[in-house]
Amino acid sequence: MFSPEGPSLRELAVQALSSVERGYDLLAPKFDHTPFRTPDAVLEATAAALRRIGPFEDGLDLCCGTGAGVDVLTGVCRRSVTGVDFSAGMLAVARERGRAVGPRVSWVRADARALPFRPAFDLVASFGAFGHFLPGELPGLFEQVHSVLRPGGCFAFPVVAPPRPGSAAYWMLEGFDAVMRVRNAVWRPPFVMYYRAVRFGDVLRELDRAGFRVDLHALPEFGQRGDGSPRVRLVVAGRPG
Repeated sequence: MFSPEGPSLRELAVQALSSVERGYDLLAPKFDHTPFRTPDAVLEATAAALRRIGPFEDGLDLCCGTGAGVDVLTGVCRRSVTGVDFSAGMLAVARERGRAVGPRVSWVRADARALPFRPAFDLVASFGAFGHFLPGELPGLFEQVHSVLRPGGCFAFPVVAPPRPGSAAYWMLEGFDAVMRVRNAVWRPPFVMYYRAVRFGDVLRELDRAGFRVDLHALPEFGQRGDGSPRVRLVVAGRPG
């Protein structure tokens, strides 16, 4: 499915009927050949924006998966980069593929809701992970990020503008979320993966409550929507120094 190297429909079905952790362990060897991976264009534009904001010394990729975001951080962090994820399968693939040649790189298995770090980073980045958190989990997640940042550090992540209501993309995402709600109502363990459960306004509000100062940076590589707003933004939430 998706490409000859990607997972089959049967493999995706098995993944979807597992827990999030077990599902991603199963998907890990073929994850980079699915649309679930953050596109290279978004990664490259984020790296360019972070280079303009930086420099940074020590970076953390939150929910790093197979390490594509770690590759971004090695280009903007001068001393060390850490990838953290709770899927052992994803981390194993990241290690095997020898990603992130550059600063010292380490891989840590941990839950983003209980990070095992002191304030050791001046940059935390995340790519496409928020769909695995329910809206009520955002306060705890952002408190964790705040706690591992040094004063003056920042939390950065790209956000793609939602599709226009009524468009084919809009109904596709709504349909996906509806299927996941039905699945989680009748099957255990739950598989938390929603495209529209966490809204942009909720993210900004909870970042503010967690003590961040938020700036929005348009990523010009993706142009503007019909109303003049950016198609893709980089959220940069700073921990006051």
